[in-house]
Amino acid sequence: MPLRGGFERIARAAAGRPVVTLIAVVALALGGGALALGLQASTSADSFASRSSDAGRATADFHRDFGDDAIMVLVRERVADLVLTEDLRTVIRLEGCLGGNVPSGARPYGGASSPCAELAELKPVRVVYGPGTFLNEAATALQQVILDELDAAAARSEKARAEAVRAARRQGLDRAAQRAAGERAARASESQSWSYLQRLAAMNGLRAAPQLDDPGFVSQIVFDAARGADVPKSRFAFLFPSRDAALIQVRLRPDLSASERRRAIELVREAVAMPMFRLGHGGTYTVSGVPVVVEALAGTLTGEIALLLGGAVVAMALVLLLVFRGRLRLLPLAIALAAAGLTFGLMRLAGVELTMASIAVLPVLIGLAVDYAIQFQSRIEEEAAAGADGAEAVVRAARVGAPTIATAALATATGFLVLLLSPVPMVRGFGLLLVIGVALAFAVTLTAGSAARALAGRRGGHRSFRALAALAGALRASAAGARELLAGAGRALAAVPPLRAVGRAVGRIASPRAILGASLRRPGRVLAAALALAALGWAAETQKEVVSDLTKLVPAELPALADLTALQEATNSSGEIDVVVRGDDVATPQVVAWMGDYQQRVLRRLGYDERKGCAQARICPALSLPDLFAGGRTGTQEQIDTLLDAVPAYFASAVLRPDREAATLAFGIRLMPLDEQQRVVEAMRAELDPPKGVEAQLAGLPVVTAQANAELSSPERRLLTVVLGLLAVAAVLLAVFRRAERALVPLLPIALATGWSALVLFLTGVPLNPMSATLGALVIAISTEFSVLLSERFRQERAAGHATPEALARTYRSTGRAVVASGVTAIAGFGVLALSDIRMLRDFGIVTVVDLAVSLIGVLIVLPSVLVLAERGVFARLATRLPRPRGRGGRAAPDGADAPVA
Repeated sequence: MPLRGGFERIARAAAGRPVVTLIAVVALALGGGALALGLQASTSADSFASRSSDAGRATADFHRDFGDDAIMVLVRERVADLVLTEDLRTVIRLEGCLGGNVPSGARPYGGASSPCAELAELKPVRVVYGPGTFLNEAATALQQVILDELDAAAARSEKARAEAVRAARRQGLDRAAQRAAGERAARASESQSWSYLQRLAAMNGLRAAPQLDDPGFVSQIVFDAARGADVPKSRFAFLFPSRDAALIQVRLRPDLSASERRRAIELVREAVAMPMFRLGHGGTYTVSGVPVVVEALAGTLTGEIALLLGGAVVAMALVLLLVFRGRLRLLPLAIALAAAGLTFGLMRLAGVELTMASIAVLPVLIGLAVDYAIQFQSRIEEEAAAGADGAEAVVRAARVGAPTIATAALATATGFLVLLLSPVPMVRGFGLLLVIGVALAFAVTLTAGSAARALAGRRGGHRSFRALAALAGALRASAAGARELLAGAGRALAAVPPLRAVGRAVGRIASPRAILGASLRRPGRVLAAALALAALGWAAETQKEVVSDLTKLVPAELPALADLTALQEATNSSGEIDVVVRGDDVATPQVVAWMGDYQQRVLRRLGYDERKGCAQARICPALSLPDLFAGGRTGTQEQIDTLLDAVPAYFASAVLRPDREAATLAFGIRLMPLDEQQRVVEAMRAELDPPKGVEAQLAGLPVVTAQANAELSSPERRLLTVVLGLLAVAAVLLAVFRRAERALVPLLPIALATGWSALVLFLTGVPLNPMSATLGALVIAISTEFSVLLSERFRQERAAGHATPEALARTYRSTGRAVVASGVTAIAGFGVLALSDIRMLRDFGIVTVVDLAVSLIGVLIVLPSVLVLAERGVFARLATRLPRPRGRGGRAAPDGADAPVA
């Protein structure tokens, strides 16, 4: 069934049963909106890097084996006061609470309704390690090792004694000589056992039996006497980053959902605030770390967008009432909201979580849906003005106008499909969601739009429609319409020096006669000037940097960011990069020695000096397998095995898998722009040279976010996205129109618009960020809408017998006016985003407004010249190189309104 006839049948059915159609669409939209309220924002590393990428796969494996990125609990108290007083017992209890470890039969700290009880029930934590856990487990394990060694030493001594006695007996010695030989062998065995215990004690700094209430034992473990009585050993920097701070690291389970992760972070906050964990020497707790900041940012973005969306809807409604000339001015906005509800409802049904990118789909989708609805409604108004009644006007508009709108929507969706080639999962989700949204927006426009217009045409419409029309009429009386609004906007923009050129161009839209006159007189010059400006923009695009400094993208007053800053000031790091080492057995002298050597090389390369600490370094040492060996001395395999047996299994599991097939090297990393962070990652990768049979990869949220930013912000990738988008749109237009020349005419302004928007952004200094760096696809989509709708309307006017000047004038009076109305409406909606306190959203809104304005102005100015040149056959030679489909009888398919649409 040809699409033209299909659109007509759908519109006729909707117009024939308008009440049923509207009830069905409204019910589905409300249901989708209700489902969408349950969408959760995703902050997992999977949204930044695909599991098929090296970084994504390594990070997923690391999380599976060792737990998620760590929540950091900063304990700000003098370390000597913390570990040499009763505060150590308090911290031990706190770490037990955070880990959900409640002794069998014991009551949870704080009772059955406390955070500790909920943590014990939900078990969201994979592992907790901090000062209390470390010292308690170390004391327990060392005590057990000593007891086991003493028992083994006694057994070995008795065995040596018995063997010596038997050997003396075989030699024929008397009983006294046999006893003497046995005593000598027993003492030799005991001497060896004591030598081993002394080596073990030396490796762990022991001078007496390990006891937590023994300040001597704790001091020997924690402090470096050579540097000062209260200075922690440098190899314990992951626990005691300075003499005045300690760290508790809480690794969550990697399989938690977004809501479970959010609740776990809340429980950690609630637990450290419990009075029973208050420190006796005035110490305080601060909960921070990258997962906490990302979670807070996601919540802030969700709440901020919900607030700004309401403002955008109000702004778009006011502009529609003031600008759109026709009945049911708010119908396009209602259709757009219905399409958005359906889109995000389907997203919830599919089990997809929101990401920072998919949140941005909402304003883009609403702007596109408003455009489709305005174009369709304007066509209905034209048919009604020509004498058709309500239902018949709808059917005629579907027959004549819907195919063009469908073509524009198809080309737009194809442009967004290019984003599916992105290596960043959240960008792929952004593109796919927009494609689905565009299809639903067109479907709702054709069904609900047809039904509403037909219902309104029945005897003047329902009372609600008449009341809405009266309100619109009252508001229209206070405004002069789209032309006056644009002229005022142009004057306002022209008053701002960086936007003066844009303002003048906006003002000229208020005078379409000047635009059409210049296009008719000097189309070549207009096109040449447009091409020169676009070329400058494409060149400027390669110089445009992407802002990736987290402190410049989120509200400065965000509490989580302030806590992260405090964490960095106290520890000189705010996140963690892990090197995951895998092999048949990574706890061997060769592998451990390589890990220690790699650790030292990377630290030196990135500015770390043990004497100066982390103050001037970009990375710092964190808990790693070599740190379990004092001074990095690994010794023999027997010595490694013995020491690992002495390390508490719970603590060792943070750096070594129980089967010894995977281990980690961890490095703390400072808060820095993502592009600088990527350079750190590249430097660390450059030093990777593991032994044969061993694999080493970088993992962690800092690695995947830096990689995602590098891929998003690459000028070459941005240009490649634009080129691929243009090629995809060209393929669709060629397939639909079946003539190369007809596809080339709307495509040329689309291509030029990408350069114009880049040039304006460069001249105005509006920064790009990871959220707005993919807007090249948006420029193509917007320009496609405008260009296809206007060029196809012009061809219909020419097919109706109008000369070129008159066809252009009629096009701009009809479709051009609707294009301006939809464009100004979308600009108003996105303009509200520019008022956000979140710089990421504010810059995204500004960039989108610039792209919308430039695309609208550029296409309106340049397209007439392209159309005039096409009428003169300028593009004919270009088109002859491409296949030209034939109509019946071997003749070329006509260019008129009845040419095939699909």
